[in-house]
Amino acid sequence: SILQQLKDGTARFELLPSPAASISSFKWPRLFSGSNSHRFFARIGSSIGGKSPAMKKVEHYSVQKVTGDGRCLFRALVKGMAFNKGVSLSTWEERDDADELRMAVKEIICDSGEDRRQYEEALVAITIDVSLKRYCQR
Repeated sequence: SILQQLKDGTARFELLPSPAASISSFKWPRLFSGSNSHRFFARIGSSIGGKSPAMKKVEHYSVQKVTGDGRCLFRALVKGMAFNKGVSLSTWEERDDADELRMAVKEIICDSGEDRRQYEEALVAITIDVSLKRYCQR
């Protein structure tokens, strides 16, 4: 699972110094084990020593349609990561990767009290509308 890969170091989030290196020159580890055709990543530019590089660049936005099927938040994240990587996903890959990401979040939020404490902001957002117990039962 994604959670296990983050724990064992085969997947990771990076804090990169400014200015960030090009993503096309970096060899990304596989994060999703279901397919050899796509890989995902997350990058966070450093804001140490002034403005973040993200604040200096011009942003170009587009609207991407996401299927509203109960996993739409995770579909949107998967689609965004694939788009940033320049990868096109089939409907099935998008669904499977969204489900895998959703399960990784469930493992953290619902199954591990120790890990859950690291994500208090997410818990506040979740429990505004529904109790944590009910959220985890869905």
